[in-house]
Amino acid sequence: MLALDRLALRMLVGDRLKYLGLVAGLFFASLLVLQQASIFTGYTGRMASWVHDVQGHDLWVTDPQMDFTEDPKHLLPTALGRVRSVDGVAWAVPMFKNYLKARLADGTQFNVRVIGLDDASLAGGPREMVEGDLEVLRRDKAVLVNADMLDGQMRMRTGVEGEGPRGMRIGDAFSINDHEVRVAGTYRATPEFFWEPVVYTTFSRAVAMSPAERRQTTYILASVADGVPVEEAKRRISEATGLRAMTSDEFAERTTEYIMTQTGILINFGITIGMGFVIGVLVAGQTLYTFVLDNLRYFAALKAMGITNARIVRMVSVQVLAVGTIGFGIGLGLAAVTGWAAEGGPLAFRLDWRVASFGATAIMTCCLVSAWISLRRVMRLEPGMVFK
Repeated sequence: MLALDRLALRMLVGDRLKYLGLVAGLFFASLLVLQQASIFTGYTGRMASWVHDVQGHDLWVTDPQMDFTEDPKHLLPTALGRVRSVDGVAWAVPMFKNYLKARLADGTQFNVRVIGLDDASLAGGPREMVEGDLEVLRRDKAVLVNADMLDGQMRMRTGVEGEGPRGMRIGDAFSINDHEVRVAGTYRATPEFFWEPVVYTTFSRAVAMSPAERRQTTYILASVADGVPVEEAKRRISEATGLRAMTSDEFAERTTEYIMTQTGILINFGITIGMGFVIGVLVAGQTLYTFVLDNLRYFAALKAMGITNARIVRMVSVQVLAVGTIGFGIGLGLAAVTGWAAEGGPLAFRLDWRVASFGATAIMTCCLVSAWISLRRVMRLEPGMVFK
């Protein structure tokens, strides 16, 4: 058997042009599938990254009609007191989140997501502070901005007389909805799917900057009392208030599911990944079929010497798996280089073992489909043709 495997590999590399064509076709298909799947996985992981960045609590309490994080359906002022009164809730604080208009000193206008933290506890703030701490929000007009936004991305730049445009710094002023605010600190957050800058301030200041309306609380962050199961606390809150209580994982899953089903991102990436699979089947299938046709006389000779169809199938399978492994390996390596080059940039790219396994399965399926197309001709081959 090993001798036949070696013979199969020698036949494979004997025609260098077809061998390289097979490897190149499978390499291109692998690269396309892996890159698109990695970008899709990266963006999927960013869709609810803000939810996981908010720590220190057990449950998110929201309006039951809220579909995802960027769907601000505010709660009645009485909602906070009702949640706090539920048996099993240790504490609960309000959080404000909404899109407001911002204007820089040079007149640049853009949208920001303003997040208002509970004035007393400042619960729900950013995970990692770069300059200052959460306590700076107690200063007059104070806000926190993302440190990664101060290098000119997302238009968080300001014009200073005599200096020209530069990234904003501590102490710089700008306005939100015609209310002057000052940068009091910076933080660093996990990259998000949504692109508008996030500005943190206190709950009362955020409400004062927003258009007046009766409902101002967007979320309620709640902590479960010791000894009370989280699922039981969720049930009690829902029954007592009619609101939806979710863990961070459940809120993130709901956000991701909504974006995937209500936008074309899944279809878009699915078409591209499917094209990579089709290209792999077509290129590998056509090249392998031509390769088998050119070697029919050798397969006929082997069958005339008593080699069974099962062993012929094994030989072709060895050839296909060999080129598939080489092509996939090259594609995986270049995809990893792409991910390394994209690290720290705006492109979301996550190449993990699941993506690699998916890519390997897709490419090996291409190879097996191509092998099946080619083997149909070999199975019908008459050994006597070698003597014609």
